Amino acid sequence: MKKLFIVGIGPGSREHMTLKAVEILKKVDTVVGYNYYIDLIRDLIEDKEIISTGMRGEIERCKLAIEAVKNGKDTAIISTGDAGIYGMAGPIYEMAKGIDIEVVPGVTAAFSAASELGAPIMHDFAIISLSDLLTPWELIKSRIEAAAKSDFVISLYNPRSKNRQSQIVEAFEIISKYKDGNTPVGIVRHSGRKGREIKISTVKDIDFEEIDMMTVIIIGNKESFMRDGKIITPRGYDI
Repeated sequence: MKKLFIVGIGPGSREHMTLKAVEILKKVDTVVGYNYYIDLIRDLIEDKEIISTGMRGEIERCKLAIEAVKNGKDTAIISTGDAGIYGMAGPIYEMAKGIDIEVVPGVTAAFSAASELGAPIMHDFAIISLSDLLTPWELIKSRIEAAAKSDFVISLYNPRSKNRQSQIVEAFEIISKYKDGNTPVGIVRHSGRKGREIKISTVKDIDFEEIDMMTVIIIGNKESFMRDGKIITPRGYDI
């Protein structure tokens, strides 16, 4: 039996992929992934067997990747960002038995966006997805409240979609209870890939119409400040 690699491909641009991720994708026989993610790396895998599915086909992709390995093929199943953060690592480990598995880490969206915004997550931070497809919204709200109350820097994934408009508004209503209205907020769309858009706002002035599923939001803590178009969160050094 061959090996199954769970590969984080980063935000999508080649320069943000790890050397290990590129190496694995070049050597495997089969690559499994979501259609859009496959397109981001297609030039790397043109000579491979490619198995792709549409949105919300995560479990199907896991089954197809496991089956490919059982059929004697070194296989990579891909996730954008890091495969262990809202990616394929969890379901593969839950489903696969008796298979050699290796997780290849990638650059998650919060880190990519942070690099483009300055230094917003220099201190303790939380990543919270606003998607309620797999997690009850009431639980998500409780986590937002806990993070905001504890003054974490907060990174929001999957903040707004065509069918999910109100969650981002509710999230900021909760955050506004604990964070000053002038707290800086970084809004990065298509982080690390073509078409990138970067905007800096505040908790009180954020424009929800600028936000969609391709956006990562980073909200500072009480010490965060803006300077020269960047967000900086002090680590606590005596400077």
